[in-house]
Amino acid sequence: MNFDRIDFVKYRKWYFLVSAVIIAAGLLVMAFAGFNAGVDFKSGTSLDINVESGNLTSQQALELIQAGRPEGSPPTITIGGDNANRVSARFDEVLDEDTRNRILEQFAHAFGEEEISYEESTVDTQIAREFAQRAAVVLLIASIGIVVYIMIRFEWRFALAAAITVFHDALFVLSIFAIFRFEFNLTIIAAILTVVGYSVNDTIVLFDRMRENLQKIKLKTDEDLAHLVNLSIRQTLTRAINTGLTIVIPAVLLMLIGSEGIRNFSIAMVIGLIAAAYSSIFMAAQLWLVFKKNSMNASKQSAAN
Repeated sequence: MNFDRIDFVKYRKWYFLVSAVIIAAGLLVMAFAGFNAGVDFKSGTSLDINVESGNLTSQQALELIQAGRPEGSPPTITIGGDNANRVSARFDEVLDEDTRNRILEQFAHAFGEEEISYEESTVDTQIAREFAQRAAVVLLIASIGIVVYIMIRFEWRFALAAAITVFHDALFVLSIFAIFRFEFNLTIIAAILTVVGYSVNDTIVLFDRMRENLQKIKLKTDEDLAHLVNLSIRQTLTRAINTGLTIVIPAVLLMLIGSEGIRNFSIAMVIGLIAAAYSSIFMAAQLWLVFKKNSMNASKQSAAN
């Protein structure tokens, strides 16, 4: 592909504005409404019931659960398994033993006791809080490690641009999940860390080309700087597109035809991969340009004085 006519630098303020609006909207939703937290991040019980005969429907499972537990808000029901034989029910409160047994009795009565097996996991408030804190720490440590690596390999402007880009990608995914009220659980943290790794890889490839071109192009004016960034993006864009499509297409297929149990993970991967492909070109390189431009202007002013 020929990208020689595309000026990637010209509209950088619009790139920043689009990202800023989406992330600001997400932060407002997080501040006032929070996330649609899954059972991993709030107290509750997850009850997975296997029915050997299979062919269950969500409505059928919900009716059996409500027959054994008539009080309380309806759980979130997910049907999975090779033959629709697994019911995953997520309750917003911790189930006591009697309630759980009444639910299991309803399934045993409907399908036969020998057909039923189950797994139960309960998260109390303290554990949920620890999950959330540790997830934030993992993201922070990963980001710091990335910044240190890029600062050693390149220069501080590259490192700062990469750090902002990493937080951009993570906040972008979080913002979309907050705005559209997708369920937020531990698998989303795994998806974000995967996306951060992909984003950093893409960004480093572009930065490496920019560093090579810095040895060939003398930066004297803003036009030289813009030419450097445009040239580097054009030289790496075909690779970025091919790599992005190779990863995004399977993620989209997984989202569309994959199991309901990993649907949110797939959504997070698709959103994050698109954001990462966008950010390496339209955020990281443009941010470095702004930092470098400010540095060059400051040097000129200092020399003039």
